Amino acid sequence: MKKTRVLIMGAAGRDFHNFNVCFRDNPLFEVVAFTATQIPNIEGRTYPPELAGKLYPAGIPIYPESELETLIRERDIDQVVFAYSDVPHEYVMHKASQVLAVGADFRLMSKETMLKAKVPVVSVCAVRTGSGKSQTTRRVSDILRQMGKKVVVVRHPMPYGNLVKQVYQRFASYEDLDKYECTIEEREEYEPHLDRGTIVYAGVDYERILRQAEQEAEILLWDGGNNDLPFYKPDLHIVVTDPHRAGHELRYHPGEANLRMADVVVINKIDTSEPDKMETVRHNILAVNPRAVVVDAASPIFVDDPQAIRGRRVLVVEDGPTLTHGEMSYGAGVVAARRFGAAEIVDPRPYAVGSIAETYQKYPHTGSVLPAMGYGARQIQELEETINVTPCDMVIVATPIDLRRVVKINRPTQRVRYELQEIGRPTLQDVLNTRFGR
Repeated sequence: MKKTRVLIMGAAGRDFHNFNVCFRDNPLFEVVAFTATQIPNIEGRTYPPELAGKLYPAGIPIYPESELETLIRERDIDQVVFAYSDVPHEYVMHKASQVLAVGADFRLMSKETMLKAKVPVVSVCAVRTGSGKSQTTRRVSDILRQMGKKVVVVRHPMPYGNLVKQVYQRFASYEDLDKYECTIEEREEYEPHLDRGTIVYAGVDYERILRQAEQEAEILLWDGGNNDLPFYKPDLHIVVTDPHRAGHELRYHPGEANLRMADVVVINKIDTSEPDKMETVRHNILAVNPRAVVVDAASPIFVDDPQAIRGRRVLVVEDGPTLTHGEMSYGAGVVAARRFGAAEIVDPRPYAVGSIAETYQKYPHTGSVLPAMGYGARQIQELEETINVTPCDMVIVATPIDLRRVVKINRPTQRVRYELQEIGRPTLQDVLNTRFGR
């Protein structure tokens, strides 16, 4: 019987997971190639034979997505699997049309990729990148630990280095971050959990990760990435929305799917959003998922010394993915600069070097803030250089980690932090007590 020849479109995350769970040892399919986008320096590599399994002794090549049509034609592809996140619905259908026109089928995958754990799973996902998943996950972790539960966090994949070395990672200390040569993006997600004494797992093979993590957890906490669906079947699915981008909850893939399957929907940032936008989000939640519990929340900001910002010309460094994939033009750092009286927010774009300049070209909506891009040593060095050549009095660091531990900044700094704070009732505490309070 002829095998179905498959190409998987991805960004070094769900694409690898879909392959591992559904295709790796399946003799009915032959995965001919991956294509890659969104993440720098992924294309041109190979999904290694050590991870690809016995059916792929040479591994599987990874090509740039720009070669999609050529690959379908020349490699006689039968089926294309779309496997990355935080893109408009229209974008997905443009890709589907492109694939169908060349003669292949187009496929999205969900249920069959969700692995079943032996312990309860609480998942925290979102409708867009930058909605506030990270602080929501931290809040859920704090509540569960206060309830006396042993919590282990499993983070959505960010395997940007040596895939064989990253197949299975367990983080219990900052030394583990150095051991695995973690990027800025990885550190931003792992460090806040480690600061709380919570173990974090991540990597490439999420079934192997699951079987190890569930051995030391009473509750697994899935910490989502972008607006992707969870890799593990959730017992409680929490989804974060962002009224700063009201309406996006119904216009992005797979964020709308997350919203429709949510048990709990958090409307975040209500302290800084306009009332009409919050009402738009509430209306859309009710329209597609009236059974969901809705929790109102804010993400208040904390600054080392607010008075130090007043009257200064500041460079604002924000969380990278929030500005790029999330399409935001500002974040907590800009809010802090305006609230505490900065004289000017300095535009770093004329001073950007190397891949940082390329990031602005790829994501022109970013505006006059600096995304903390750091997918490798070279990019981290270019980020540092961009910071230090931008003329300003002060650097406002609004990344989830203390960026000053990773790059050397030659000007005074103020760090901005943010946590989730529920407003009114019900709260996440109420929800978690009802579900796990026994």
